[in-house]
Amino acid sequence: MVVSVRSWVANEGGKHLVMVLWLGANTWLFTKTFLLYSTGQQYQYLYRMLGLGLCISRASASVLNLNCSLVLLPMCRSLLTFIRGTHTLSSRKTRRLLDKSKTFHVACGVAICIFSVVHVSAHLVNVVNFSVSYSDDFPALNLARYRGEDPKLIVLTTIPGVTGILLVLILFLIFLSSSHCIRVSYYEIFWYTHNLFIVFYIILMVHMIGGALKYQTNIEAHPPGCLRANQSSTEHQDNELEQGHDGERCREEAHFQPHIPQTWLWVSGPLCLYCAERFFRYIRSRDPVTIVTVIRHPCDVIELRMLKKNFKARPGQYIVLNCPGVSSFENHPFTLTMCPSENKETFGIHLRIVGDWTERFTQLLLPQPRIDLEILPMVQQRRYPKLYVDGPFGSPSAEVFNYDVSVCVAGGIGVTPFACVLHALLSSDGWTGFRLQRLYFVWVCRELHSFYWFAELLCALHQKLWQENRPDYFNLKLYVSQRDNLPSMSEEKYGPLISRLLVGRPRWNLLFDEIEKTNRHKRVGVFCCGPKGISRTLHRLCNSAQFSGTTFEFNKESFS
Repeated sequence: MVVSVRSWVANEGGKHLVMVLWLGANTWLFTKTFLLYSTGQQYQYLYRMLGLGLCISRASASVLNLNCSLVLLPMCRSLLTFIRGTHTLSSRKTRRLLDKSKTFHVACGVAICIFSVVHVSAHLVNVVNFSVSYSDDFPALNLARYRGEDPKLIVLTTIPGVTGILLVLILFLIFLSSSHCIRVSYYEIFWYTHNLFIVFYIILMVHMIGGALKYQTNIEAHPPGCLRANQSSTEHQDNELEQGHDGERCREEAHFQPHIPQTWLWVSGPLCLYCAERFFRYIRSRDPVTIVTVIRHPCDVIELRMLKKNFKARPGQYIVLNCPGVSSFENHPFTLTMCPSENKETFGIHLRIVGDWTERFTQLLLPQPRIDLEILPMVQQRRYPKLYVDGPFGSPSAEVFNYDVSVCVAGGIGVTPFACVLHALLSSDGWTGFRLQRLYFVWVCRELHSFYWFAELLCALHQKLWQENRPDYFNLKLYVSQRDNLPSMSEEKYGPLISRLLVGRPRWNLLFDEIEKTNRHKRVGVFCCGPKGISRTLHRLCNSAQFSGTTFEFNKESFS
Protein backbone atom coordinates (compact mmCIF):
# COMPACT_ATOMS: atom_id res chain seq x y z
CA MET A 1 0.00 0.00 0.00
CA VAL A 2 1.40 3.39 -1.10
CA VAL A 3 1.86 5.83 1.78
CA SER A 4 0.78 9.47 1.56
CA VAL A 5 3.52 11.82 2.74
CA ARG A 6 1.01 14.32 4.12
CA SER A 7 -0.91 11.64 6.03
CA TRP A 8 2.30 10.01 7.29
CA VAL A 9 3.59 13.34 8.61
CA ALA A 10 0.24 14.00 10.30
CA ASN A 11 0.16 10.56 11.97
CA GLU A 12 3.81 9.62 12.46
CA GLY A 13 5.85 12.80 12.06
CA GLY A 14 5.67 14.09 15.62
CA LYS A 15 6.28 10.67 17.16
CA HIS A 16 9.31 9.98 14.97
CA LEU A 17 10.70 13.48 15.56
CA VAL A 18 10.62 12.90 19.32
CA MET A 19 12.26 9.49 18.88
CA VAL A 20 15.01 10.98 16.69
CA LEU A 21 15.69 13.69 19.30
CA TRP A 22 15.72 11.05 22.05
CA LEU A 23 18.11 8.79 20.10
CA GLY A 24 20.27 11.83 19.30
CA ALA A 25 20.47 12.77 22.98
CA ASN A 26 21.44 9.21 23.93
CA THR A 27 24.06 9.02 21.17
CA TRP A 28 25.54 12.42 22.02
CA LEU A 29 25.70 11.61 25.73
CA PHE A 30 27.30 8.19 25.11
CA THR A 31 29.92 9.63 22.71
CA LYS A 32 30.71 12.64 24.91
CA THR A 33 31.27 10.48 27.99
CA PHE A 34 33.25 7.86 26.06
CA LEU A 35 35.66 10.51 24.70
CA LEU A 36 35.95 12.16 28.12
CA TYR A 37 37.16 8.95 29.77
CA SER A 38 39.39 7.90 26.87
CA THR A 39 41.16 11.25 26.30
CA GLY A 40 40.67 13.19 29.54
CA GLN A 41 43.96 13.80 31.37
CA GLN A 42 42.37 13.17 34.78
CA TYR A 43 41.46 9.62 33.74
CA GLN A 44 44.68 8.62 31.98
CA TYR A 45 46.09 6.39 34.75
CA LEU A 46 42.70 4.72 35.24
CA TYR A 47 42.32 4.27 31.48
CA ARG A 48 45.73 2.59 31.23
CA MET A 49 44.66 0.16 33.93
CA LEU A 50 41.13 -0.66 32.66
CA GLY A 51 41.19 0.13 28.93
CA LEU A 52 37.97 0.40 26.90
CA GLY A 53 35.97 -1.18 29.73
CA LEU A 54 36.24 2.12 31.60
CA CYS A 55 34.95 4.19 28.67
CA ILE A 56 32.07 1.85 27.83
CA SER A 57 30.95 1.45 31.45
CA ARG A 58 30.86 5.20 32.08
CA ALA A 59 29.27 6.03 28.71
CA SER A 60 26.51 3.47 29.27
CA ALA A 61 26.05 4.80 32.82
CA SER A 62 25.38 8.29 31.41
CA VAL A 63 22.72 6.89 29.07
CA LEU A 64 21.19 4.97 31.99
CA ASN A 65 21.03 8.17 34.08
CA LEU A 66 19.20 9.96 31.28
CA ASN A 67 16.66 7.20 30.69
CA CYS A 68 16.10 6.47 34.38
CA SER A 69 14.99 10.09 34.70
CA LEU A 70 12.88 10.17 31.52
CA VAL A 71 11.09 6.86 32.14
CA LEU A 72 9.16 8.37 35.06
CA LEU A 73 7.73 11.38 33.23
CA PRO A 74 5.21 9.51 31.02
CA MET A 75 3.77 7.93 34.18
CA CYS A 76 2.84 11.32 35.70
CA ARG A 77 -0.77 10.88 34.61
CA SER A 78 -2.23 13.87 36.44
CA LEU A 79 0.41 16.18 34.98
CA LEU A 80 -0.25 14.92 31.45
CA THR A 81 -4.00 15.29 31.97
CA PHE A 82 -3.47 18.87 33.15
CA ILE A 83 -1.36 19.71 30.07
CA ARG A 84 -3.88 18.01 27.80
CA GLY A 85 -6.79 19.95 29.30
CA THR A 86 -5.03 23.33 29.17
CA HIS A 87 -5.55 24.33 25.55
CA THR A 88 -3.49 27.49 26.02
CA LEU A 89 -0.44 25.31 26.73
CA SER A 90 -1.04 22.49 24.26
CA SER A 91 -2.18 22.32 20.66
CA ARG A 92 -3.91 19.31 19.15
CA LYS A 93 -0.55 18.07 17.85
CA THR A 94 0.91 18.27 21.35
CA ARG A 95 -2.06 16.43 22.83
CA ARG A 96 -1.72 13.70 20.21
CA LEU A 97 1.95 13.35 21.17
CA LEU A 98 0.90 12.92 24.79
CA ASP A 99 -1.15 9.92 23.65
CA LYS A 100 2.16 8.23 22.81
CA SER A 101 3.46 8.63 26.37
CA LYS A 102 3.21 4.91 27.03
CA THR A 103 5.26 4.18 23.89
CA PHE A 104 7.97 6.57 25.10
CA HIS A 105 7.89 4.93 28.54
CA VAL A 106 8.44 1.52 26.92
CA ALA A 107 11.26 2.89 24.73
CA CYS A 108 13.05 4.29 27.78
CA GLY A 109 12.53 0.98 29.61
CA VAL A 110 14.03 -1.00 26.72
CA ALA A 111 16.99 1.39 26.58
CA ILE A 112 17.54 0.90 30.32
CA CYS A 113 17.58 -2.89 29.87
CA ILE A 114 19.95 -2.79 26.86
CA PHE A 115 22.46 -0.38 28.37
CA SER A 116 22.31 -2.18 31.71
CA VAL A 117 23.60 -5.27 29.91
CA VAL A 118 26.36 -3.15 28.31
CA HIS A 119 27.16 -1.48 31.64
CA VAL A 120 27.35 -4.75 33.58
CA SER A 121 29.45 -6.47 30.90
CA ALA A 122 31.94 -3.58 30.81
CA HIS A 123 32.22 -3.56 34.60
CA LEU A 124 32.87 -7.30 34.69
CA VAL A 125 35.82 -6.65 32.40
CA ASN A 126 36.87 -3.77 34.69
CA VAL A 127 36.80 -6.01 37.76
CA VAL A 128 39.09 -8.51 36.04
CA ASN A 129 41.46 -5.70 35.01
CA PHE A 130 41.50 -4.30 38.55
CA SER A 131 42.77 -7.70 39.68
CA VAL A 132 45.20 -8.42 36.84
CA SER A 133 46.52 -4.87 36.30
CA TYR A 134 46.96 -4.03 39.96
CA SER A 135 48.99 -0.80 40.20
CA ASP A 136 51.92 -0.75 42.63
CA ASP A 137 52.77 2.83 41.67
CA PHE A 138 49.32 4.23 42.52
CA PRO A 139 47.76 2.15 45.31
CA ALA A 140 44.87 4.62 45.79
CA LEU A 141 43.70 3.88 42.25
CA ASN A 142 43.12 0.19 42.92
CA LEU A 143 39.80 -1.39 43.75
CA ALA A 144 41.44 -4.78 44.38
CA ARG A 145 43.28 -5.18 47.65
CA TYR A 146 46.17 -7.08 46.07
CA ARG A 147 47.27 -8.32 42.67
CA GLY A 148 45.36 -11.40 41.52
CA GLU A 149 42.44 -11.00 43.93
CA ASP A 150 39.44 -13.12 42.95
CA PRO A 151 37.10 -10.86 40.85
CA LYS A 152 34.04 -12.50 42.45
CA LEU A 153 35.33 -11.45 45.85
CA ILE A 154 35.74 -7.87 44.64
CA VAL A 155 32.12 -7.80 43.43
CA LEU A 156 30.69 -9.31 46.61
CA THR A 157 32.64 -7.11 49.05
CA THR A 158 32.09 -3.66 47.51
CA ILE A 159 29.02 -1.41 47.60
CA PRO A 160 28.89 -0.96 43.79
CA GLY A 161 29.16 -4.73 43.34
CA VAL A 162 26.42 -5.73 45.80
CA THR A 163 24.03 -2.95 44.76
CA GLY A 164 24.72 -3.74 41.11
CA ILE A 165 23.61 -7.35 41.63
CA LEU A 166 20.40 -6.19 43.34
CA LEU A 167 19.68 -3.70 40.55
CA VAL A 168 20.13 -6.37 37.89
CA LEU A 169 17.78 -8.76 39.72
CA ILE A 170 15.05 -6.11 40.11
CA LEU A 171 15.41 -4.97 36.51
CA PHE A 172 15.20 -8.57 35.30
CA LEU A 173 11.95 -9.12 37.23
CA ILE A 174 10.42 -5.89 35.89
CA PHE A 175 11.47 -6.69 32.32
CA LEU A 176 10.21 -10.26 32.48
CA SER A 177 6.82 -9.33 33.95
CA SER A 178 6.34 -6.56 31.36
CA SER A 179 5.95 -9.04 28.52
CA HIS A 180 2.57 -9.04 26.79
CA CYS A 181 1.62 -12.55 27.90
CA ILE A 182 2.27 -11.74 31.59
CA ARG A 183 0.38 -8.44 31.45
CA VAL A 184 -2.65 -10.06 29.83
CA SER A 185 -2.79 -13.31 31.81
CA TYR A 186 -1.25 -12.33 35.16
CA TYR A 187 -1.75 -8.59 35.52
CA GLU A 188 -1.21 -8.69 39.29
CA ILE A 189 2.35 -10.01 38.75
CA PHE A 190 3.03 -7.14 36.35
CA TRP A 191 1.59 -4.65 38.85
CA TYR A 192 3.52 -5.87 41.89
CA THR A 193 6.89 -6.25 40.14
CA HIS A 194 6.57 -2.84 38.47
CA ASN A 195 6.19 -1.25 41.90
CA LEU A 196 9.68 -2.54 42.72
CA PHE A 197 10.86 0.57 40.88
CA ILE A 198 10.80 2.35 44.27
CA VAL A 199 13.39 -0.09 45.64
CA PHE A 200 15.28 0.17 42.34
CA TYR A 201 15.71 3.94 42.63
CA ILE A 202 16.73 3.78 46.29
CA ILE A 203 19.47 1.24 45.50
CA LEU A 204 20.45 3.27 42.43
CA MET A 205 21.15 6.27 44.66
CA VAL A 206 23.44 4.11 46.84
CA HIS A 207 25.17 2.42 43.87
CA MET A 208 27.79 5.14 43.32
CA ILE A 209 28.68 5.70 46.99
CA GLY A 210 31.47 3.11 46.96
CA GLY A 211 33.70 5.25 44.72
CA ALA A 212 35.14 2.38 42.66
CA LEU A 213 36.39 4.66 39.87
CA LYS A 214 38.70 7.56 40.75
CA TYR A 215 40.10 10.50 38.86
CA GLN A 216 43.33 12.47 39.30
CA THR A 217 42.97 15.82 41.05
CA ASN A 218 46.46 17.37 40.54
CA ILE A 219 47.05 17.27 36.78
CA GLU A 220 49.09 20.52 36.73
CA ALA A 221 51.51 19.38 39.43
CA HIS A 222 51.58 15.81 38.14
CA PRO A 223 50.89 15.59 34.38
CA PRO A 224 50.06 11.96 33.49
CA GLY A 225 53.25 10.17 32.38
CA CYS A 226 55.67 12.61 34.00
CA LEU A 227 58.95 11.37 35.55
CA ARG A 228 58.32 10.58 39.20
CA ALA A 229 60.95 11.02 41.94
CA ASN A 230 61.29 7.26 42.53
CA GLN A 231 61.37 6.39 38.83
CA SER A 232 64.65 5.71 37.00
CA SER A 233 65.49 7.32 33.66
CA THR A 234 65.62 3.92 31.95
CA GLU A 235 62.10 3.07 33.11
CA HIS A 236 60.88 6.46 32.00
CA GLN A 237 62.46 6.12 28.54
CA ASP A 238 60.52 2.88 28.09
CA ASN A 239 57.33 4.67 29.08
CA GLU A 240 58.07 7.58 26.74
CA LEU A 241 58.07 5.19 23.77
CA GLU A 242 54.55 4.13 24.69
CA GLN A 243 53.17 7.44 25.96
CA GLY A 244 54.95 10.00 23.81
CA HIS A 245 55.67 12.22 26.83
CA ASP A 246 58.37 14.92 26.73
CA GLY A 247 60.12 13.89 29.97
CA GLU A 248 58.72 16.50 32.32
CA ARG A 249 59.44 15.76 35.95
CA CYS A 250 56.53 15.46 38.43
CA ARG A 251 56.37 18.13 41.11
CA GLU A 252 54.35 15.86 43.43
CA GLU A 253 52.78 12.44 43.59
CA ALA A 254 49.45 11.84 41.86
CA HIS A 255 46.38 12.27 44.02
CA PHE A 256 43.11 10.48 43.30
CA GLN A 257 39.60 10.77 44.65
CA PRO A 258 36.30 9.14 43.77
CA HIS A 259 33.63 10.98 41.81
CA ILE A 260 30.82 12.73 43.63
CA PRO A 261 27.74 10.59 42.81
CA GLN A 262 25.80 12.26 39.98
CA THR A 263 22.90 9.84 39.57
CA TRP A 264 20.79 11.77 42.07
CA LEU A 265 21.22 14.93 39.98
CA TRP A 266 19.55 13.16 37.05
CA VAL A 267 16.91 11.24 38.93
CA SER A 268 15.90 13.40 41.89
CA GLY A 269 13.86 15.93 39.87
CA PRO A 270 11.62 13.47 37.98
CA LEU A 271 11.45 11.21 41.05
CA CYS A 272 10.27 14.06 43.31
CA LEU A 273 7.77 15.12 40.65
CA TYR A 274 6.41 11.59 40.40
CA CYS A 275 6.23 11.18 44.19
CA ALA A 276 4.44 14.53 44.53
CA GLU A 277 1.96 13.45 41.87
CA ARG A 278 1.34 10.13 43.59
CA PHE A 279 0.78 11.93 46.88
CA PHE A 280 -1.69 14.27 45.17
CA ARG A 281 -3.50 11.29 43.69
CA TYR A 282 -3.60 9.59 47.09
CA ILE A 283 -5.17 12.67 48.71
CA ARG A 284 -7.67 12.97 45.86
CA SER A 285 -8.73 9.32 46.00
CA ARG A 286 -8.64 8.65 49.74
CA ASP A 287 -12.42 9.06 50.19
CA PRO A 288 -14.42 6.04 48.98
CA VAL A 289 -17.11 6.55 46.36
CA THR A 290 -20.78 5.73 46.82
CA ILE A 291 -21.96 2.92 44.58
CA VAL A 292 -25.44 3.86 43.36
CA THR A 293 -26.38 1.10 40.92
CA VAL A 294 -24.98 -2.20 39.66
CA ILE A 295 -26.51 -3.63 36.48
CA ARG A 296 -25.68 -6.97 34.91
CA HIS A 297 -25.67 -6.83 31.09
CA PRO A 298 -25.46 -9.67 28.54
CA CYS A 299 -22.12 -11.22 27.60
CA ASP A 300 -20.57 -10.94 31.11
CA VAL A 301 -20.59 -7.15 31.34
CA ILE A 302 -21.32 -5.19 34.53
CA GLU A 303 -22.40 -1.55 34.60
CA LEU A 304 -21.39 0.36 37.70
CA ARG A 305 -22.77 3.80 38.54
CA MET A 306 -21.11 5.80 41.29
CA LEU A 307 -21.24 9.11 43.10
CA LYS A 308 -18.31 11.13 44.43
CA LYS A 309 -18.22 14.63 45.84
CA ASN A 310 -16.62 17.25 43.56
CA PHE A 311 -15.84 14.68 40.89
CA LYS A 312 -15.58 16.22 37.41
CA ALA A 313 -14.68 14.52 34.16
CA ARG A 314 -14.85 15.01 30.42
CA PRO A 315 -15.98 12.50 27.77
CA GLY A 316 -13.20 10.13 26.74
CA GLN A 317 -11.38 10.16 30.08
CA TYR A 318 -10.76 7.14 32.30
CA ILE A 319 -10.49 6.38 36.01
CA VAL A 320 -8.49 3.91 38.10
CA LEU A 321 -10.37 1.66 40.53
CA ASN A 322 -9.09 0.19 43.78
CA CYS A 323 -11.20 -2.28 45.73
CA PRO A 324 -9.55 -3.31 49.03
CA GLY A 325 -11.99 -6.21 49.29
CA VAL A 326 -10.29 -7.75 46.24
CA SER A 327 -6.75 -6.41 46.60
CA SER A 328 -5.43 -3.42 48.52
CA PHE A 329 -2.57 -2.77 46.11
CA GLU A 330 -4.04 -3.52 42.68
CA ASN A 331 -5.39 -0.62 40.61
CA HIS A 332 -7.21 -1.13 37.31
CA PRO A 333 -8.10 1.48 34.68
CA PHE A 334 -11.62 1.71 33.24
CA THR A 335 -12.97 4.18 30.72
CA LEU A 336 -15.89 6.32 31.82
CA THR A 337 -19.10 5.53 29.96
CA MET A 338 -21.03 8.30 31.70
CA CYS A 339 -19.69 11.61 33.03
CA PRO A 340 -21.20 13.83 35.70
CA SER A 341 -23.35 16.64 34.30
CA GLU A 342 -25.24 19.63 35.64
CA ASN A 343 -28.41 17.56 35.97
CA LYS A 344 -26.86 14.31 37.18
CA GLU A 345 -23.81 13.92 39.41
CA THR A 346 -23.40 10.18 38.95
CA PHE A 347 -20.74 8.70 36.68
CA GLY A 348 -20.41 5.17 35.39
CA ILE A 349 -18.24 2.49 33.84
CA HIS A 350 -18.84 -0.81 32.05
CA LEU A 351 -16.44 -3.64 32.84
CA ARG A 352 -16.18 -7.04 31.24
CA ILE A 353 -15.65 -10.02 33.54
CA VAL A 354 -12.28 -11.27 32.32
CA GLY A 355 -9.61 -12.43 34.78
CA ASP A 356 -9.38 -12.97 38.51
CA TRP A 357 -9.75 -9.35 39.63
CA THR A 358 -12.97 -8.64 37.72
CA GLU A 359 -14.44 -12.00 38.77
CA ARG A 360 -13.83 -11.35 42.48
CA PHE A 361 -15.00 -7.76 42.15
CA THR A 362 -18.24 -8.90 40.50
CA GLN A 363 -18.84 -11.44 43.27
CA LEU A 364 -18.61 -8.64 45.83
CA LEU A 365 -20.95 -6.41 43.82
CA LEU A 366 -23.50 -9.12 43.01
CA PRO A 367 -23.15 -11.92 45.58
CA GLN A 368 -25.10 -15.11 45.04
CA PRO A 369 -28.20 -15.23 47.30
CA ARG A 370 -28.04 -17.73 50.17
CA ILE A 371 -30.98 -20.10 50.03
CA ASP A 372 -30.91 -20.91 53.77
CA LEU A 373 -31.56 -17.26 54.61
CA GLU A 374 -34.55 -16.86 52.31
CA ILE A 375 -37.16 -18.11 54.80
CA LEU A 376 -39.27 -14.95 54.87
CA PRO A 377 -39.66 -12.46 52.04
CA MET A 378 -37.67 -9.56 53.50
CA VAL A 379 -36.42 -6.38 51.86
CA GLN A 380 -32.72 -6.16 52.58
CA GLN A 381 -30.45 -3.24 51.78
CA ARG A 382 -27.65 -4.34 49.49
CA ARG A 383 -24.16 -3.81 50.86
CA TYR A 384 -21.53 -2.86 48.33
CA PRO A 385 -17.77 -3.19 48.88
CA LYS A 386 -15.63 -0.17 49.65
CA LEU A 387 -14.31 1.32 46.41
CA TYR A 388 -11.78 4.09 45.70
CA VAL A 389 -11.53 6.05 42.46
CA ASP A 390 -8.43 7.84 41.19
CA GLY A 391 -8.71 10.23 38.29
CA PRO A 392 -9.97 11.19 35.84
CA PHE A 393 -7.10 10.93 33.36
CA GLY A 394 -6.90 11.98 29.72
CA SER A 395 -7.03 9.65 26.73
CA PRO A 396 -7.15 9.98 22.91
CA SER A 397 -10.96 9.77 22.82
CA ALA A 398 -11.20 13.16 24.49
CA GLU A 399 -10.21 14.66 21.12
CA VAL A 400 -13.36 13.45 19.32
CA PHE A 401 -15.05 16.85 19.70
CA ASN A 402 -11.99 18.76 18.42
CA TYR A 403 -12.44 17.68 14.79
CA ASP A 404 -15.07 18.79 12.29
CA VAL A 405 -15.51 15.14 11.35
CA SER A 406 -14.68 12.17 13.59
CA VAL A 407 -14.82 8.42 12.98
CA CYS A 408 -15.20 6.23 16.07
CA VAL A 409 -14.47 2.54 15.53
CA ALA A 410 -15.13 0.14 18.41
CA GLY A 411 -14.57 -3.58 18.76
CA GLY A 412 -16.66 -5.30 21.45
CA ILE A 413 -16.13 -3.78 24.89
CA GLY A 414 -13.88 -1.22 23.19
CA VAL A 415 -17.05 0.85 22.76
CA THR A 416 -16.74 2.23 26.30
CA PRO A 417 -14.65 5.36 25.45
CA PHE A 418 -17.22 6.38 22.84
CA ALA A 419 -20.27 5.69 25.02
CA CYS A 420 -19.35 8.73 27.10
CA VAL A 421 -19.12 10.78 23.90
CA LEU A 422 -22.63 9.64 22.90
CA HIS A 423 -23.96 10.51 26.36
CA ALA A 424 -22.48 14.00 26.01
CA LEU A 425 -24.18 14.47 22.64
CA LEU A 426 -27.46 13.24 24.06
CA SER A 427 -27.42 15.48 27.12
CA SER A 428 -26.10 18.65 25.44
CA ASP A 429 -28.39 21.46 24.38
CA GLY A 430 -27.69 23.67 21.40
CA TRP A 431 -24.40 21.95 20.42
CA THR A 432 -22.57 25.19 21.12
CA GLY A 433 -19.64 23.63 22.94
CA PHE A 434 -18.63 21.21 20.17
CA ARG A 435 -16.61 21.77 17.02
CA LEU A 436 -17.80 18.39 15.79
CA GLN A 437 -20.08 18.61 12.75
CA ARG A 438 -20.41 14.93 11.82
CA LEU A 439 -19.76 11.68 13.67
CA TYR A 440 -19.31 8.26 12.06
CA PHE A 441 -19.80 5.49 14.59
CA VAL A 442 -18.81 1.90 13.70
CA TRP A 443 -19.28 -0.86 16.25
CA VAL A 444 -18.17 -4.44 15.55
CA CYS A 445 -19.24 -7.25 17.93
CA ARG A 446 -18.94 -11.02 17.86
CA GLU A 447 -22.35 -11.55 19.49
CA LEU A 448 -25.62 -9.74 18.80
CA HIS A 449 -26.45 -9.41 22.50
CA SER A 450 -23.42 -7.15 23.00
CA PHE A 451 -25.30 -4.32 21.30
CA TYR A 452 -27.80 -4.29 24.17
CA TRP A 453 -25.14 -2.66 26.38
CA PHE A 454 -25.85 0.70 24.76
CA ALA A 455 -28.87 0.01 22.56
CA GLU A 456 -31.12 2.43 24.43
CA LEU A 457 -28.46 5.15 24.30
CA LEU A 458 -28.02 4.77 20.54
CA CYS A 459 -31.77 4.84 19.94
CA ALA A 460 -32.27 7.88 22.17
CA LEU A 461 -29.52 9.81 20.36
CA HIS A 462 -30.94 8.82 16.97
CA GLN A 463 -34.41 10.01 18.00
CA LYS A 464 -33.07 13.31 19.33
CA LEU A 465 -31.24 14.07 16.10
CA TRP A 466 -34.33 13.31 14.04
CA GLN A 467 -36.41 15.61 16.19
CA GLU A 468 -33.80 18.37 15.73
CA ASN A 469 -33.76 17.75 11.96
CA ARG A 470 -30.09 16.71 12.01
CA PRO A 471 -30.20 13.10 10.80
CA ASP A 472 -26.85 13.38 8.95
CA TYR A 473 -24.95 14.37 12.07
CA PHE A 474 -24.69 10.80 13.36
CA ASN A 475 -23.83 8.01 10.90
CA LEU A 476 -24.28 4.66 12.66
CA LYS A 477 -23.06 1.27 11.41
CA LEU A 478 -23.30 -1.95 13.46
CA TYR A 479 -21.60 -5.20 12.45
CA VAL A 480 -22.04 -8.62 14.03
CA SER A 481 -19.35 -11.09 12.98
CA GLN A 482 -21.14 -14.24 14.20
CA ARG A 483 -23.02 -15.78 11.28
CA ASP A 484 -24.19 -19.11 12.73
CA ASN A 485 -27.40 -19.33 14.80
CA LEU A 486 -27.75 -15.57 14.76
CA PRO A 487 -30.66 -14.40 16.98
CA SER A 488 -32.79 -11.43 16.02
CA MET A 489 -33.20 -8.03 17.68
CA SER A 490 -36.97 -8.09 17.44
CA GLU A 491 -37.93 -5.38 19.94
CA GLU A 492 -39.78 -2.54 18.24
CA LYS A 493 -37.99 0.14 20.23
CA TYR A 494 -34.69 -0.94 18.68
CA GLY A 495 -35.93 -0.32 15.13
CA PRO A 496 -33.23 2.30 14.28
CA LEU A 497 -30.53 -0.24 15.17
CA ILE A 498 -32.06 -3.11 13.22
CA SER A 499 -32.00 -1.09 9.99
CA ARG A 500 -28.29 -0.35 10.49
CA LEU A 501 -27.22 -3.84 11.54
CA LEU A 502 -25.04 -5.78 9.09
CA VAL A 503 -23.78 -9.35 9.31
CA GLY A 504 -20.07 -9.86 8.68
CA ARG A 505 -17.03 -7.62 8.97
CA PRO A 506 -16.73 -4.04 7.74
CA ARG A 507 -15.19 -3.34 4.36
CA TRP A 508 -12.92 -0.59 5.55
CA ASN A 509 -11.80 0.57 2.10
CA LEU A 510 -15.38 1.27 1.03
CA LEU A 511 -16.11 3.04 4.32
CA PHE A 512 -13.07 5.32 3.96
CA ASP A 513 -13.98 6.01 0.32
CA GLU A 514 -17.45 7.11 1.44
CA ILE A 515 -16.02 9.37 4.16
CA GLU A 516 -13.48 10.91 1.79
CA LYS A 517 -16.05 11.76 -0.89
CA THR A 518 -18.26 13.65 1.56
CA ASN A 519 -15.42 15.34 3.48
CA ARG A 520 -12.83 16.44 0.92
CA HIS A 521 -9.93 18.67 2.00
CA LYS A 522 -10.71 18.14 5.66
CA ARG A 523 -8.86 16.61 8.57
CA VAL A 524 -10.85 13.66 9.84
CA GLY A 525 -10.11 12.22 13.28
CA VAL A 526 -10.14 8.41 13.33
CA PHE A 527 -10.47 6.90 16.81
CA CYS A 528 -10.08 3.19 17.39
CA CYS A 529 -10.53 1.04 20.47
CA GLY A 530 -10.58 -2.67 19.83
CA PRO A 531 -8.56 -5.67 18.65
CA LYS A 532 -5.12 -5.18 17.12
CA GLY A 533 -6.29 -6.47 13.75
CA ILE A 534 -8.78 -3.63 13.37
CA SER A 535 -6.36 -0.98 14.63
CA ARG A 536 -3.59 -2.11 12.27
CA THR A 537 -5.94 -1.99 9.28
CA LEU A 538 -7.22 1.47 10.16
CA HIS A 539 -3.68 2.71 10.80
CA ARG A 540 -2.57 1.61 7.34
CA LEU A 541 -5.61 3.17 5.69
CA CYS A 542 -5.06 6.48 7.50
CA ASN A 543 -1.53 6.64 6.04
CA SER A 544 -2.60 5.43 2.61
CA ALA A 545 -2.15 7.60 -0.50
CA GLN A 546 -5.43 6.39 -2.04
CA PHE A 547 -7.33 9.00 0.01
CA SER A 548 -5.38 12.02 -1.19
CA GLY A 549 -8.26 14.47 -0.84
CA THR A 550 -8.70 13.95 2.91
CA THR A 551 -6.23 13.68 5.79
CA PHE A 552 -7.14 10.94 8.26
CA GLU A 553 -5.50 11.40 11.67
CA PHE A 554 -5.28 8.10 13.53
CA ASN A 555 -5.84 7.94 17.30
CA LYS A 556 -5.75 4.65 19.20
CA GLU A 557 -6.98 3.74 22.66
CA SER A 558 -5.14 1.15 24.72
CA PHE A 559 -6.36 -0.87 27.72
CA SER A 560 -2.93 -2.28 28.69
